[in-house]
Amino acid sequence: MKYEQLAKDIIENVGGKENIRKVVHCITRLRFHLKDEGKANTDVLKEMDGVVTVMKSGGQYQVVIGNHVPDVYKAVLAVAGLQAQAPVEEDGPKEKKSLLNGFIDIVSSIFMPVLGVLAAAGMIKGFNALFIALGWLEEASGTYQILNAVGDALFHFFPIFLGYTAMTKFGGNKFIGMAIGAALVYPSLSTLTAGDPLYTLFTGTMFESPIHITFLGIPVILMSYASSVIPIILATYFAAKIERGFKKITPDVVKLFVVPFATLLVIVPVTFIVIGPIATWAGQILGQVTVGAYNLSPILAGALLGGLWQVFVIFGLHWGIVPIAINNLMTLGADPILAMIFAPSFAQIGAVLAVWMKTKQQKLKALSIPAFISGIFGVTEPAIYGVTLPLKKPFIMSCIAAAVAGAIIGITNTQGYLLGGLGIFAIPSFIHPTEGLTLGFWGAIIAMVVAFILGFVLTYLFGMGKGKKTEEVEKTVVATTANHKNAVTKVNNEVIGSPFNGQVIPLANIKDAAFASGALGAGVAIVPSEGKLFSPVSGTVTALFPTKHAIGIVADNGAEMLIHIGLDTVQLEGKHFTAHIAQGDRVEKGQLLIEFDIEQIKAAGFDVTTPVIVTNHERYTLVPTAEKQIKSGLNLLELKAK
Repeated sequence: MKYEQLAKDIIENVGGKENIRKVVHCITRLRFHLKDEGKANTDVLKEMDGVVTVMKSGGQYQVVIGNHVPDVYKAVLAVAGLQAQAPVEEDGPKEKKSLLNGFIDIVSSIFMPVLGVLAAAGMIKGFNALFIALGWLEEASGTYQILNAVGDALFHFFPIFLGYTAMTKFGGNKFIGMAIGAALVYPSLSTLTAGDPLYTLFTGTMFESPIHITFLGIPVILMSYASSVIPIILATYFAAKIERGFKKITPDVVKLFVVPFATLLVIVPVTFIVIGPIATWAGQILGQVTVGAYNLSPILAGALLGGLWQVFVIFGLHWGIVPIAINNLMTLGADPILAMIFAPSFAQIGAVLAVWMKTKQQKLKALSIPAFISGIFGVTEPAIYGVTLPLKKPFIMSCIAAAVAGAIIGITNTQGYLLGGLGIFAIPSFIHPTEGLTLGFWGAIIAMVVAFILGFVLTYLFGMGKGKKTEEVEKTVVATTANHKNAVTKVNNEVIGSPFNGQVIPLANIKDAAFASGALGAGVAIVPSEGKLFSPVSGTVTALFPTKHAIGIVADNGAEMLIHIGLDTVQLEGKHFTAHIAQGDRVEKGQLLIEFDIEQIKAAGFDVTTPVIVTNHERYTLVPTAEKQIKSGLNLLELKAK
């Protein structure tokens, strides 16, 4: 249980296991469905080691972890006791979702479980096509045929897989969903279209359909449902409702087999007669509309979608676009959307590389390396949330680079011909199934290179050193280095004075898990009665946040202090705080450092309880004062060097 403690902290700060309806994960995120998001401590989670950031989208509370999310997910299940349980039932009113959030939640729930194996199958097909294009394999060879079967089987029988995931989402019997999907791709039905039709429906329209068979005298429009998407989703939606209806009226003693029997007997014929044809036509129209809009201006479409794709990912809106791309592949055999979203990951890693080269902040450098590696393979969340988005301008530069690359994709009319892997593994997806390495393929390669180089150059030249966050990080590091290049390597005994007048309480009792757990350091907390912070030691100010709510001091004897005025007060953005010193200043014990308006801070809804901690506490034995009320300057902590 390498991640057991992290799992416990996450569960505690999403409101406890009793607040979890269910939890799933994707490539980098834990996706919680919470009963009450208001119980989650978002700010604590964002600052937690092992958590990149927190997002709220599509009715989900998303805790971004990184590439090791599967291991953290297992630990969360084990700690919460959910490993062998169905999703926790709702015991209160259902959360109200907007139409968009509801749609994104449905789509992500249906496609996410199968997306990994879908991408794997696409990669196999893509590499098989590459081997043919390079002349390494012949189509008649057994090697090609077996690889093609491995890659193509999932796509051909896709309705069966979606039948399982869609029925899971809609709350029905998963195997009923699979049975509906299997019926749609049943091989014998495809042979019934041979020969002359009995008659034709909708003659002279775009819906003209020859009728070869009937069901109880009702005409059945036979269509190919292999690789289809929309028909099975609609069929399972109605099947789940029909199943619930039969459950209510069927005696328990025969419910096990009568309910599936009755459900299949109703939904499968209805799907072939009504749902399937309508859904197929809708999918074809959607595909034509998408391609038509793209053809109006491929360059503009590529620039807009390429430039905005990373923004869509942040807000979870990409799940509204992915199904359109999959539908286009299944109905039209090609799709421009997959091509236009190919380059952003390379623009992102170009920006990350520039950050890595220019920053002096070691933690940022350490974050940049795994983020860069992940981005090569198309997993950009660590890069976005850990590096470029917090610095703001590098993220903007990467979006600009991705927009230029998207325009190149549009100019060369690059299309995706299968749903392959992410990042560099997506390259074979652009090989034309019959023409091989076309201009569109080379357009994708050029766009990839341009996105990477432009993302790097723009960030290196314009994306660093200007943004507020970048200046804050760099200034802190430069000041710390300048003032402490000959820093104390040996610590001595130290007496820490109280920085406030007020009430002393144990650190573990404050309402902030990060401080209360001791993860940030050891010490005590004070509820100040006066809005003045005095220096607890003689030393140097190594960090003063621009919001003036927190200060770091290194004492002459080596103790490293952090004083954080109030909880979550960073949100005040400096209001009600006045600093009398600057970062890098020499201060003496008892010197007035910061003044703050307690009443205004409380009126804004913030707790003024202040942690006073020693961050290098492992080098000391700490003895806190026994006093409950204390005056500034009196002994608060005794530090005995180990």
